Amino acid sequence: MDEGSAADRVRNRAKRVSMADVARLAGVSSQTVSRVSNGHPGVVASTRQQVLAAMRELGYRPNSAARALKRGEFRTIGVVLFTLSTTGNMRTLEAIATSAAQEGYAITLLPVAAPTHDEVRGAFTRLGELAVDAFIVIMEVHLLDAATVALPPGVQVAVADSNAGDRYSVVDTDQAGGAGAAVRHLLDLGHRTVWHVAGPEESFAAQRRADTWRAELAGAGRPVPPMVRGDWSADSGYRAGLRLAEEPDCTAVFAANDQMALGVLRALHEKRRAVPEEVSVVGFDDIPEAGSFLPPLTTVHQDFAEVGRQLVQGVLRQLRTESTEPGTTLVPTRLVERSSTAPPPGGTPR
Repeated sequence: MDEGSAADRVRNRAKRVSMADVARLAGVSSQTVSRVSNGHPGVVASTRQQVLAAMRELGYRPNSAARALKRGEFRTIGVVLFTLSTTGNMRTLEAIATSAAQEGYAITLLPVAAPTHDEVRGAFTRLGELAVDAFIVIMEVHLLDAATVALPPGVQVAVADSNAGDRYSVVDTDQAGGAGAAVRHLLDLGHRTVWHVAGPEESFAAQRRADTWRAELAGAGRPVPPMVRGDWSADSGYRAGLRLAEEPDCTAVFAANDQMALGVLRALHEKRRAVPEEVSVVGFDDIPEAGSFLPPLTTVHQDFAEVGRQLVQGVLRQLRTESTEPGTTLVPTRLVERSSTAPPPGGTPR
């Protein structure tokens, strides 16, 4: 027997199997098969098993597209984002996918080539053609050609990491709370001031962390050193660290993310500035590797899983109520103290 022909016959048989075929083999009505296919709870367990066994024997697969059209929903959430290269985006996306799956939804991902208004609108059009029920936009950077995001009217949408809470449902990490805790921790250890390695200028998160760093120092009556700009990468943190290592008054550094903090640690080591004996370093994110840095990194923990859950729950509430409630939900952060921070040379904690 030709194996290829046999496989073709099996596939063709599976394609021809109907709900009525399953009903006849299981000895139930087509309505009962439909209820089992749709996961309806009102089916006796033994009957459900009988129907599932018939489906397996016949190779029957429910037509999910037809069911979606009948119900008017696709159980899919579209996700628009500008880059997959940052830790925050990747972990937020992972959390969204996990939370959506727990609710019985899939996600359709659409990276946008450039952070422009036209690109965002085009992404919504393309996702609409792919049949999704709602949208999540991971909006971690300012648009290049608009003051803020403006999404098509009538869509069910939640936005991550944006300043659009006056018009949309926004979920964000408490950036200010986390950055404030990092700066206060270093000041409480006795450091006269705190230097800052900031993220890219177009980033909402980097802007909030830098603004808070500056405000905390000003509020405490401390001098505000020149800010050093990075791009989230360890390489940019390394370059910043080489510069800071030449500053004799630099005893404390707050890096806007853990990767840049890693680069700072390398630069200080190469320049023989001991951490934390001479210079303390704090990061932001609490990536899984932060505890394995040398020394283990004091950092601000972000609850990405909760951000993803809140985003998914936000769009599902909109689907169920068919209304959008604008406003911003902040997910709390917490400072994780490890071995990269200590009082300055000759200093004592307050």
